[in-house]
Amino acid sequence: MTARQKRASPSHVVAPDGTALPVGFTTPPDAQAILVLAHGAGTSMHHPSLVALAAALARHRIATVTFDFPYRARGGGAPDRLPVLVGAYQAVLAAVREGGALPLFIGGRSLGGRVASHVAAAGAAVDGLVFLAFPLHRPREPGTARAAHLPTIRRPMLFVQGTRDAFARWDLLTSVVGELPTATLHAIADGDHGFRVPKRTGRTEAQILDEIAGVVARWIVASPG
Repeated sequence: MTARQKRASPSHVVAPDGTALPVGFTTPPDAQAILVLAHGAGTSMHHPSLVALAAALARHRIATVTFDFPYRARGGGAPDRLPVLVGAYQAVLAAVREGGALPLFIGGRSLGGRVASHVAAAGAAVDGLVFLAFPLHRPREPGTARAAHLPTIRRPMLFVQGTRDAFARWDLLTSVVGELPTATLHAIADGDHGFRVPKRTGRTEAQILDEIAGVVARWIVASPG
């Protein structure tokens, strides 16, 4: 895929509820695509893991946009209700689109990915979605209700998931993904919800990060768009 044209880079976007959302861009000069990447429930756009992933993706020629949801921009606390989160994501997406853009993908870490899925299900025109540790259910409360809307999404989807993620029992997740004709699942062997693996595996956080960045970048470049 090739770049279509340069995009604007606002430092803040105003959400529908009036909250000014900080927005950050990591844009390599030879970017092939852009990924809007939302943070998890208990973190922010400045969380070290998200910053490190953006840097790793840049080395693979993938630009990223990160931002804070309204509750985080206000200083923390419990996440906003889903309609507020979706509205905020849509506002950021609209700002990224202004003036044209690179091939555009959306996604996020845990909660951020779940919100992105609702943005796509609501009709956002994107080239694909990237879910990093999709929160299929709460820990010790297995179920698939949070995936009920996924079959309405017609764009390619990539799930990157740890095989021992407490927020997505592996047999349930593989069943959900198996019924989505446009979905791909990449397993992080022995990974938990934060993609941490036991010491016995001999794998480091840096190695896991490189694996995730490489998988995401290759999938984005190979996706039709």
